[in-house]
Amino acid sequence: MQLSNTSSGYGLMAIVVHWIAAFAVFGMFALGFWMVDLSYYDDWYRRAPDTHRSIGVLLFALMVFRLFWRFFTGSPDPIAEHKRWETVTAHAAHGLLYVLVFVALVSGFLISTADGSSVSVFGWFEVPSVTGQVKGLEDIAGQVHYWSTWALVVLALIHAAGALKHHWIDRDMTLRRILIPVHRDN
Repeated sequence: MQLSNTSSGYGLMAIVVHWIAAFAVFGMFALGFWMVDLSYYDDWYRRAPDTHRSIGVLLFALMVFRLFWRFFTGSPDPIAEHKRWETVTAHAAHGLLYVLVFVALVSGFLISTADGSSVSVFGWFEVPSVTGQVKGLEDIAGQVHYWSTWALVVLALIHAAGALKHHWIDRDMTLRRILIPVHRDN
């Protein structure tokens, strides 16, 4: 089983990182959506935001690793049956997904550290504020975080719908390439 990507498909590392990131994004979105309505006396009032922030910091590290991995191993070639507009649209969507993930993660971090405090990652280590105390930053970052996460989830759903369309209607290898690691370069 191939660890790195080849011209014909994704390797095990890219596949694992893709699916961890996808589940983390949707899980964080669901947790964030749920936790904003918690009352002060709810058991999860403090635990949910701490979990959300911790996963966010770890996801940021994973996404930085993912960018380096993609840079050094490249991506598979487009599938020959794809039309030019499909290939261009897919590249644009992937690029925008990366941008939205990083905007959501950075803005979430800025919400939590706008008062100069650090973020504890499951009690394992602390990530210090990079801005110190900045008045009004929490509100601005909050708006950016809110809209970027909604845009991210909508685009990710469109991305998934496109993969399913390629699998069920076009019957090509698009979805299978991100599900099954390549064994060798064809």
